[in-house]
Amino acid sequence: MFKKTLFVLLTFIVSVSFAGFSPAAENGNKRKGKYTYRKVYESCQKRGAVETVKPKLNPDAHSQAEWTKIFKDKKFADFGCSEEWSKLSDEQLRDIYSYLHDHASDSPTPAKCN
Repeated sequence: MFKKTLFVLLTFIVSVSFAGFSPAAENGNKRKGKYTYRKVYESCQKRGAVETVKPKLNPDAHSQAEWTKIFKDKKFADFGCSEEWSKLSDEQLRDIYSYLHDHASDSPTPAKCN
């Protein structure tokens, strides 16, 4: 009886601990996101589509909810450089989203992309 209870308890603890890790795995890498975000604009500048390397939108240009909606709907028209944005993988988009979302105007650490 004791072994069965212990087994059920350990199974429950392991299940809960793995469930806690799954949402974190879906989050992107903020550092890679910042790097990729800047690389998009550098590539765009080399192509001659923009005059400056500085991104058109800063992370603090929108709230976290607004960034979530933009990336959910994949409405990247305001970003410019549509050719470069269309080439990004889902992982790269997730990384950029994490960077922009975590530094949005209403986040604890709002930031401008300088």
